[in-house]
Amino acid sequence: MNTPPPPHTSVRRTRVAALAAVLCLLVSGCSVLGAAGDEADAAGGSGGGMKVTLVTHGGKGDAFWDLVRRGAEAAAAKDGIDLTYVSDADPAAQADLVRDAVHAKADGIAVTLAKPAAMRGPVAQAKAAGIPVVGLNSGIDAWRPTGLLEYFGQDESVAGRAVGDKLDALKARHALCVVHERGNVALEARCAGMRKTFAGDTDNLYVDGSDMNAVTATIASRLRQDTSIDEVVTLGAQYGLSAVKAVRQSGSRAKVATFDLDKDLVKAVRDGEVQFAVDQQPYLQGYLAVDALWLYRTNGNVSGGGTAPVLTGPAFVTRSNVSAVSRFAAAGTR
Repeated sequence: MNTPPPPHTSVRRTRVAALAAVLCLLVSGCSVLGAAGDEADAAGGSGGGMKVTLVTHGGKGDAFWDLVRRGAEAAAAKDGIDLTYVSDADPAAQADLVRDAVHAKADGIAVTLAKPAAMRGPVAQAKAAGIPVVGLNSGIDAWRPTGLLEYFGQDESVAGRAVGDKLDALKARHALCVVHERGNVALEARCAGMRKTFAGDTDNLYVDGSDMNAVTATIASRLRQDTSIDEVVTLGAQYGLSAVKAVRQSGSRAKVATFDLDKDLVKAVRDGEVQFAVDQQPYLQGYLAVDALWLYRTNGNVSGGGTAPVLTGPAFVTRSNVSAVSRFAAAGTR
């Protein structure tokens, strides 16, 4: 049994059996109406009681991390893994969760590196205990120095530069990059990348991402103060929706774009309230991280050869192509 995590964490444990038809749809690429689940049935349960802990920095109630968790659960179901999901936005507390997984003798650990320095000690403890550790979502520049086996996510600097190019194509002139967690290396890299390619002016605005009303109010206040801002770029789907509210409240003519995607953001793109979203496919990140640990334990596989990350983004979702992902978003997997 895994040691119960401290009370400040959110925990979801998943005991798995075969979920053949669902996995065929969500993972194996079968047609929507297909019921060909023989391969999933054959793979399901082959983990032999393997225990994996996924430790993220996700905040409570953030829909993005629900997608990561669902992807991880789908992989766990396919592979016969006993999955424990824990999270804490505080880097020291997240580090303690990794140590808890080591003490509980997990067979594999997947971790995010939003604050890489905090993870070095716990990852070293896991490695000393013979526990493989893979990274996902945050820390693409830190996963190898930290000693992780593999990494799954988006190169945030590349994604930011792509957004800068996109804003130039849209004739934007003054962008506000809204950072909802100060010091998060992935978020900072997005704004920095955007600044490198965007020909206009870029300002960073730091907000308290745990208080959505405060996020809306802070963005609206800045828009009132500086009417030259014609583009608001947020770094998470729910903050994109807050920016839409802020634009309305302030009377600004600024457009809104965002990183990340969920079903509510899909609707906002379809309705023209958000110009575009940058999709890093969080469901895929969770799925690949858990499945990679199973492949390593059962077959010695290492994605990217242990030297290159496996990229899950960026991809632009706009009004012209949003219908292609809308049904998956409605199902809670995009």
